[in-house]
Amino acid sequence: MSTAMMMDRMGMGMPGMGMPGMGTPAMGAPTAMPTAMNYMMVPRCTFKMEKCTGGMKITCSCEDKAACSMVQNLCTMLAGGMCSCCCMMNGMMVCCCNFTMGMCHYEMIADGCCMTCTSGDAKCCEMIQACCDCLCKMMEAGCTCCFMMNNTPVCCGTCEPMKTGAKAKR
Repeated sequence: MSTAMMMDRMGMGMPGMGMPGMGTPAMGAPTAMPTAMNYMMVPRCTFKMEKCTGGMKITCSCEDKAACSMVQNLCTMLAGGMCSCCCMMNGMMVCCCNFTMGMCHYEMIADGCCMTCTSGDAKCCEMIQACCDCLCKMMEAGCTCCFMMNNTPVCCGTCEPMKTGAKAKR
């Protein structure tokens, strides 16, 4: 799979949830030996994010057949858990949107996966669409997005290139 990114899974979790066994007793020495780094290959995709009625839609498209298959398998296996997107610049997380305020639905498409997050509540819909605006702006500014399910990276990449003279579709 030539279109993949190496991701550190430990750094993608919730803040304050570091590596297990890294607690420090009163003397300041680690309580256990640190575990090995937890890396995985994540398919590189092209993202398209847009607002829709009641929320937003994220489409992850892969050019490589193996990457596409991996994204679809991960989406199928991890469906039903928390869905989130993290934007990163130079390997550091800049922004993370957790889609806990809506219902996420996954649909397999020919070249990847499509996630739709919607809510019947007007305020939750506003929050979801604000996340869409935020993620689009971050990616327009050069950030890389990592789509995660249950805090497991499913795919990473950049946004669909904008056509010359056209506005980004949202």
